[in-house]
Amino acid sequence: MKGDQYKLLGLPLDRHLFGASAPGKINLLGTDEQGRDQFSRLLHGGRISLFIGLVGISVSFPLGMIVGGISGYFGGWLDVILMRLVEVLMTIPGIYLLVALAAVLPPSLTSAQRFLLIVLITSFISWSGLARVIRGQVLSLKEQEFVQAARAMGGKPFYIIIRHVLPQTASYIIISATLAVPGFIVAESVLSLIGLGIQQPDPSWGNLLSLATNASIMVLQPWLIWPPAILIILTVLSFNLLGDGLRDALDPRSTS
Repeated sequence: MKGDQYKLLGLPLDRHLFGASAPGKINLLGTDEQGRDQFSRLLHGGRISLFIGLVGISVSFPLGMIVGGISGYFGGWLDVILMRLVEVLMTIPGIYLLVALAAVLPPSLTSAQRFLLIVLITSFISWSGLARVIRGQVLSLKEQEFVQAARAMGGKPFYIIIRHVLPQTASYIIISATLAVPGFIVAESVLSLIGLGIQQPDPSWGNLLSLATNASIMVLQPWLIWPPAILIILTVLSFNLLGDGLRDALDPRSTS
C-alpha cells in the first residue's frame, strides 16, 4: 500500500495493524501490563510449547525403541538389567523430578538454554514406559518366521532388530507419539507456570498462564488468562483425538 492510500484511509504511516515495532491500531486480545500485544505473544509462545513436544518425542522415542528392542531380542541378564532400570525410572514421579531439577538450574541460564535442559530432562524420564511395551512386542516378534529367516541368512542381531523387528511396531509407536506430545506440553506449561521454565520476556503458553497466580488479574484482566489456557486445552485434546483416530485406523485389533 502506497503512502497516499494510507492517507486516504486515515492511517498514520508509522503504524502497523499487528506489529510490535510501533503503536498498533488493533490489539485482538489486548495488551499485557507492559503494553505488549497479547495476540503476538500467544502465537510466538505457541511455537515454543509445540516445539518442546515434538523435540521430546524425537529424543525419548528412539531411546525407548532401542532399549526395548535390545532387551526383548537378547533376553537373559541384559533383559533383567535393562528392565530393572526401566522399573526404577517408572517409579520416579515425573513432575516432582522436573520441579526439583529445574529449581537447581543456575539463574544465569538463558531461556533457550533452560528450554533445552527441560527438553532433555523430560525426554530422559519419558522413554521407560515405551521401552517396556516395545520389549513385550519384540518377545513375540523374534520367534516369527521372518526373523528366523533373517537369522538363518546370517543377519547380525542389531541389523535384525532395526531392519526387521522394530518396523513391525511402527503402528504402536506412531499412536504413542501422538499421545505423548500433550504430556511434554503440559510439563513445560507447569514448569513455566511456577517460574521454573521459559522465563520472561520470552513467551510460552506456560508463562503467559502464570499471570493466573495473581487474583486481581484473573478478575480485572481475564483476557490475559483465558487464551493460553484454552489453547493448551485444545492442543492436548487435539493430540489425544489424533492418537485415538490413528489407533482405530492402524490397529487391526481395534473395534469400531
